[in-house]
Amino acid sequence: MIHSHRCPATRRSLLGGPIALAALLTLPGMVPAPARAASTAGSMSPAAAHLRQGMRTLWQDHVLWTRLVIVSTAGGLADLDPTTQRLLRNQDDIGNAIKPYYGNEAGEKLTGLLRTHILQAAAVLAAAKANNAASLDSAKTAWFANANDIADFLSGANPKSWPKDKMRAMMREHLDLTLAEATDQLQGRYAESVEDYDRVQNEILSMADALSDGIVMQFPKKF
Repeated sequence: MIHSHRCPATRRSLLGGPIALAALLTLPGMVPAPARAASTAGSMSPAAAHLRQGMRTLWQDHVLWTRLVIVSTAGGLADLDPTTQRLLRNQDDIGNAIKPYYGNEAGEKLTGLLRTHILQAAAVLAAAKANNAASLDSAKTAWFANANDIADFLSGANPKSWPKDKMRAMMREHLDLTLAEATDQLQGRYAESVEDYDRVQNEILSMADALSDGIVMQFPKKF
């Protein structure tokens, strides 16, 4: 979560331009991620522990390459395109990871939703950097709608372990934290951006564990 001394109202206008920072973070309060399943690594079967570690690696890659895209966008670096392509490849990897449980069609569906998530995030970054209020508002709306689509897809695959309201809350927190990270980086608040990234990492590990625990509970014979 963002500490109260760093709330949106106290931050400077984005890049010193005409768009107030509130335009980037005009969102309802962040909600906590859903509680993890009761299982712990120490009580897991080897197969379940392997799934958990693999899911953690995939989602840590997700936030790592997202951060590198944020840094490259903010700095106008020449590596932006290959960095974005590597981030997109991570979405393929995540989709492939659920195929053994939900099938190829579901895996491809998740990959498509996640790729849209990345491309829309890039549009949010570009609009914020350009101080384009209309484009920024439109990009944020599309990005958050896609987050709900991802949450609803996951809930539909495993409604008992991944209730829709909790999945939407989890995705919303992920986007809120990523927006805070991007905002600080774009403003040149680099120490704060690093702190934001730590929060994103903690949140994504909770999310990864919720996903792997849900798979184990839904397919106990595989574990």
